[in-house]
Amino acid sequence: MTKVRVRFAPSPTGPLHIGGVRTALFNYLFAKKHGGDFVLRIEDTDQNRYVEGAEQYIVEALKWCGIPYDEGIGKDGGFGPYRQSERKHLYRQYAEELVEKGRAYYAFDTPEALDAHRKDHEAKGKTFIYNWHNRLKLDNSLSMMPEAVEKRLNSGEDYVIRFMTPPDETVVLNDLVRGEIKIDTNTLDDKVLFKSDGMPTYHLANIVDDHLMQITHVIRGEEWLPSLPLHQQLYDAFEWQAPQFAHLPLIMKPTGKGKLSKRDGEKGGFPVFPLSWEDAVGYREAGYFPEAVVNFLAFLGWNPGTEQEVFLLQELVEAFSLDRVNKSGARFDPEKTKWYNHQWLQRKRDGELASLFATVLERQEIPHSVRDHNYVEKVVSLIKERADFVQDFWKLGDYFFVAPESYNEKAVKKQWKEGTPDIIKQVGEVLNGIGDFSSDNIEKQVKDWIAGQELAFGKVMPPLRLVIVGDMKGPHLFDIMALLGKEECLRRIEHALNTLG
Repeated sequence: MTKVRVRFAPSPTGPLHIGGVRTALFNYLFAKKHGGDFVLRIEDTDQNRYVEGAEQYIVEALKWCGIPYDEGIGKDGGFGPYRQSERKHLYRQYAEELVEKGRAYYAFDTPEALDAHRKDHEAKGKTFIYNWHNRLKLDNSLSMMPEAVEKRLNSGEDYVIRFMTPPDETVVLNDLVRGEIKIDTNTLDDKVLFKSDGMPTYHLANIVDDHLMQITHVIRGEEWLPSLPLHQQLYDAFEWQAPQFAHLPLIMKPTGKGKLSKRDGEKGGFPVFPLSWEDAVGYREAGYFPEAVVNFLAFLGWNPGTEQEVFLLQELVEAFSLDRVNKSGARFDPEKTKWYNHQWLQRKRDGELASLFATVLERQEIPHSVRDHNYVEKVVSLIKERADFVQDFWKLGDYFFVAPESYNEKAVKKQWKEGTPDIIKQVGEVLNGIGDFSSDNIEKQVKDWIAGQELAFGKVMPPLRLVIVGDMKGPHLFDIMALLGKEECLRRIEHALNTLG
């Protein structure tokens, strides 16, 4: 059996959209499921759209996501080079081979002439298509003698090589996601394959490279589906075995209408890139875990057929199959992405989360003495259940590091009654007499005292939380008090009594 080889072939024209990351992920999962190779190839034939730094961004994004490629930039597997611009010398011979076979031809039409044809057609309510019905009337090698063609080629005149799409045929395609597709060749145009400056178009370079790199499966976005008839015909023209194709559904806007774009992210306040790019914040910088990003991307257009939603990468590899990829577009749900990050945050070890939280505490200028790693780890264990992101920890647990100087006004109005100061003062005396300041013991002593005083718990516990935390938030109050320690709790009680009266 032929070894499975797939490729992810982005163009370095800007940051990698999460749709591109999902394509890379599905290629990776398919390759690993079948013991195959995942190849990264940079398709930089369009030098006019090349953006400095974009290639490195792609490599770094895949690395951060934990989707390693087996071959590609910096990892030669014997099929390099992996930048199309470095393979430029290969393409001319294949373009000319198609001309010799009568499957392609030289075209000398200037951009101005083609534009004039388009405008003329538009004026008549028609669409200009360069193909079988008009190619003999246009400026190309099909409408002139071989000697004239040779002369124009030798003169240095600009030209392109176009594929000659045959009329009156039906191209039958089999897509692993969409099934059988039939296309009438009369509806297709004669695509440009090669330009006289020596650069191929995407279509030719793509086919030649996939053939030479022995790619067995082409898994790519739905936007490439219209190119499939041409690509299949090119394989047939070269008499090469075509790979199997699978076209993934689009990632749709949160509304479900239209393809997800950078503007949707800007309007909705969520990332659409894995890493930050210029003024656009990436998932990494927004505080997402790479495992969460991979997990939610896997579910955009695929499902395992079970109730399981949280997957390790290896579990995704084992569960993945193209026959469970959907045909229809996948709606992007920003809230679901947060849910996934919450799930992965809960799975992280407290020590790892504490180290990440330490950078937040440093930005808040919390002294080292207060952010001892063991202490921070205990804080994290108490507050992480309510967090979606590590940066949420500060809002959830700032009182563990900074004593409240002021108190939530609404809470004060509701909880701080006429007799409250005296009750809190007495609670302070109870706390002062406790030797074992563990959560369970503090709870027992305070509750025994409340029962002995025949007080309602609502008269004691809410105002006590207000005094210790400064608000009505936080985990189990006695867990908070045990972690803060007796002296700090007594200080906070004294400050509240002096502040609130």
